Amino acid sequence: MKSFAVHAGAMFDGFTLSGSVTVHIRGERIARVDRSGTVPDDGSQVIDLGSDSCLLPGLIDTHTHLAFDAGPDPVAALAGTSDEDLLVRMRAAAGSALQAGVTTVRDLGDRSYLSLALVEEFARAPERGPEILAAGPPLTTPRGHCHFFGGEVEGIAALRAAVRERHAKGCSVIKIMASGGNMTPGSIPPHASQYRLADLRAVVDEAHRLGLPVAAHAHGVDSIKDALEAGVDSLEHVSFLTADGGSEPDPALVQAIVESDTYASLTLGMDPNVPFVPPPAMAAHVQTILNAFRALNEAGAKVVIGSDAGIGPAKPHDVLPYGVGDLARLGVEHLDALRSRDEPGGPAVRRRGPQGTDHGGSRRRPLGHSRRPCSGPRRPAGRTRGVPGRRPRTLRRHDC
Repeated sequence: MKSFAVHAGAMFDGFTLSGSVTVHIRGERIARVDRSGTVPDDGSQVIDLGSDSCLLPGLIDTHTHLAFDAGPDPVAALAGTSDEDLLVRMRAAAGSALQAGVTTVRDLGDRSYLSLALVEEFARAPERGPEILAAGPPLTTPRGHCHFFGGEVEGIAALRAAVRERHAKGCSVIKIMASGGNMTPGSIPPHASQYRLADLRAVVDEAHRLGLPVAAHAHGVDSIKDALEAGVDSLEHVSFLTADGGSEPDPALVQAIVESDTYASLTLGMDPNVPFVPPPAMAAHVQTILNAFRALNEAGAKVVIGSDAGIGPAKPHDVLPYGVGDLARLGVEHLDALRSRDEPGGPAVRRRGPQGTDHGGSRRRPLGHSRRPCSGPRRPAGRTRGVPGRRPRTLRRHDC
């Protein structure tokens, strides 16, 4: 079993930032972390990343869509692609995320359970892609938001059966479209609810009985309220859209989210080199929605970051690092922004084995950053490397 050490000028372990460190690796595991920064003098191999480097755990993207191509019309592209070709494209998307330092993704909507094929593939060859927590086709109403993934279902009995099907196939999370969205022509608008509270409760009950978390797509205020009351594990987007087309975070609802066990999964991060045109339903309210995100964090909600990668040209599959910077620019402390790329126990790892951080015995893959990542939002950073012999990658767009 190969053993070696990695020395860096600093380390963020998922909780705190420390100074000079030496991480001792044995085989596939981090054996121990020497925070004194002492370099071994026993002749063992040492990879010295330099005094200006910073080690950090691999990033977790809590909301992505590997099946979307990040093109100008990802829905049309999906419809025109066979499952065989789609799997090839999803494999490339996952590899792109890995090259950006994302070592775990929560894929919240695919077709034909194709992401499960990648789960098995990357388990055999982890250097090829991140760990994938797959939802399979999201649960949606007939002709509802993202019905083209094949997850149309209505009625409590059918919803429970759909949850059992996903569990049997090996999914790690259940995704339900509690509200409408912006990408499905002919479906209800994003502020409107797709499912009743009783439906959501049935899904949560069945999923939790089987040990699976539930992620609820929820743009509208009513859908957020119902999903929260139903006990979902994460609220995706949390845009607080109202029937008059506005966005209005209700202080009482924000407080209810804070007091619950539910995580707010904020979809942030855009490639600044690509012009972004928001959907018409949300164009006038982008800043209000961002203010709502700030309010959730300031009130003490459990906040994590997902990129929603794949939904358009400004959302490529390596965009998550920009989301960390976005959160910092909303007033979140820099270390808190880094923690928000999914704190241990959050929705991406709940009811599974521990993903871990850089502590002894962890299988979390460390990244070597070319500068200290917590000095404030700046221009895109330089080179980021994985441990040699494992997953080399570049954070071309890490700006926090």
